[in-house]
Amino acid sequence: MKFKTSPVALAIFTSIVTPTIFAADTSSNTLSKNLEQATEVITVNGDFRTSSLQKTASSLSVIASDEISARNAQNLEEIIARAPNINFSSGTQRARYYQIRGIGERSQFKEPINPSVGLVIDGIDFSSIGSIASTFDVEQVEVYRGPQGTRFGANAMAGMINITSSAPTDSFEGKVKLSAGNYDSYSAGLVLSGPATEKVNYRIAIEQFSSDGFIENDFLNRDDTNNRDELTLRGKLAIKASNDLTIDLTAFVADFDNGYDAFSLANTRQTLSDQPGFDRQDTKALAAKFTYSGFNDFTVESIISYADSALDYGYDEDWAYEGIRPGWEYSSEDHYFRDKTSTTFELRAVSEPGGEIFNNTTAWITGLYFKQEKEDLLRQYTYLSSDFSSSFDTENIAAFVQFDTQLNHKLSLTTGLRVERRNSDYIDAEQLSFDPSDTMVGGKVVLSFQMDDNNLFYGSVNRGYKAGGANTDGSLPANLREFTPEYLWNYELGYKVSLLDNQAYVRSAIFYMDRDDMQVRTSYLEERQDGSTDFVSYLGNAATGSNLGLEFEAGWQITSKLEIYGALGLLDTEYKGFIAADGIDKSGDEQAHAPSYQFNLGLNYQLSDHLLVNISVDGKDEFLFSDTHQEKSESIEVVNMSISYARDDWQVKLWARNLLDETYATRGFYFGNDPRDEYTAKAYYQLAEPAVFGATFDYEF
Repeated sequence: MKFKTSPVALAIFTSIVTPTIFAADTSSNTLSKNLEQATEVITVNGDFRTSSLQKTASSLSVIASDEISARNAQNLEEIIARAPNINFSSGTQRARYYQIRGIGERSQFKEPINPSVGLVIDGIDFSSIGSIASTFDVEQVEVYRGPQGTRFGANAMAGMINITSSAPTDSFEGKVKLSAGNYDSYSAGLVLSGPATEKVNYRIAIEQFSSDGFIENDFLNRDDTNNRDELTLRGKLAIKASNDLTIDLTAFVADFDNGYDAFSLANTRQTLSDQPGFDRQDTKALAAKFTYSGFNDFTVESIISYADSALDYGYDEDWAYEGIRPGWEYSSEDHYFRDKTSTTFELRAVSEPGGEIFNNTTAWITGLYFKQEKEDLLRQYTYLSSDFSSSFDTENIAAFVQFDTQLNHKLSLTTGLRVERRNSDYIDAEQLSFDPSDTMVGGKVVLSFQMDDNNLFYGSVNRGYKAGGANTDGSLPANLREFTPEYLWNYELGYKVSLLDNQAYVRSAIFYMDRDDMQVRTSYLEERQDGSTDFVSYLGNAATGSNLGLEFEAGWQITSKLEIYGALGLLDTEYKGFIAADGIDKSGDEQAHAPSYQFNLGLNYQLSDHLLVNISVDGKDEFLFSDTHQEKSESIEVVNMSISYARDDWQVKLWARNLLDETYATRGFYFGNDPRDEYTAKAYYQLAEPAVFGATFDYEF
């Protein structure tokens, strides 16, 4: 074990307690009742069946709408620290890639990637393109830690993030949200919901957010080269087509037209770029869920989704301007234009009470899944003789089954199996082509013991997987071109308990993950014609690894006015048999973006019937930015705070994130890029958001 401790970490570990669903709301009546309802049942929506969080035999966190509101989180990246053992990487305008328990991708350039962490928004798969994860009118965010091989398949080897927006309502309601903050940040949102006809309910949510961003470009004398201009539009219909058939429709539009000018030669928020970059995403998506309950023993569900995204990403590679150091400087831009479409179809049968099998002891689920993706890339790079283009098409077909067996009135056994076939086809402008195919098997065995209504013990073994692929570097020999799937075994023990007459709870889990055929960037030694040698970097199944840790969440309603909450994640990761791209043996080294501890600690205090205060602290240990160098982040503690005043149907909230203006990095590199010091290799960082603060007005009608 290589867990690192500090006085802060030890204090958190000994006194930790975690969030209930509660913070500022939008009416004085709701506000005064919040603390009394802190122990309400939290429902998990992302699994095959809805269930109570406290009685779900798995390590997962639910971040509810009022927690999002208390932090005034505009995007998933601004609230995700509430969940233990989850991190994200930048290198983009918004967080696009997430890591769970130390596993997950960190970037994408010209090569196709296979996600280790999935992201689903209202049933639509946005894995690896999660920048548009706006939290406006979101009901809750569910973070599933560990392999989700039975439920989600190849995109969820390390875990899954499931975002559910608010549903249409039976009666008319509306909401207006206006917000303003520093860095010329403004947002305006509108929600309308209610019945369209006797059998059709609707919900429409639209929000526009804009900000100059946190960068000042000294060369161009501008403060908006890293700006945010984000439009989110969501429409939902809930249709009761007949007594047996319901139809849920979702239409989703996201138009994020953001700048990208994040790296500074001086590692500050002052840049010198003469050609600032961009990070744009224009997505249009549809989803439909049909639920038919006309059979006595089971319900049939079919889910169809389609998403079309234009993803434009580019940056000023030299981070400088012509004339900064004549004779040494260079000028270069690198731009990537992707068109990505994704179509999914899932058909499943879910047993109903009375439809159990095996002597009425076993509920069951079975189904089929199909996914087709097409990704076309155009790369325009200063040092290419011509534009680079590629096309990458994949098809996934899966069959799955799950049995939930009640062994006796306290003991239950869940078994699941998923078999998935993936076919891919890649071709590029350099006439490189490949078409690898993989058959992958995942599943789970979970034994849970519900000792009484308040105590749940469980143990589980899960197997997850990630599809194989191929490298796009045409100089590689044929035997190193392709790589095979990566597999992960997860062994977990958990305990959940409600205490003090349901005024407190604890959720805990300890896990060990065994990674096999890890897909990591490694190298081989190539001998040149002159007898010298060169290390050629490529992605291959070059290692095994282990990830060991603990997750702990708890909450306590101390009085009718005071609640405290918190979360703690501990993580110890290790490579085995890994030779890095520079030829160094990294066996025994920790894995990248895997801090050894993370915590969240907070409180809600009701000062009066109308006034509520929320204070929280997020912290994490240092972590390696990459497998290819030894640069690390710094350990951090970030303070967030909000004060909400509510009367009748309106609320005013003053809020701040990173209140103490902690400076820390979310992405790091090590190389030479400054002509003024003759390109001496050193660390460069992308900094997280500084202190941001503002006011938000909500009105419900």
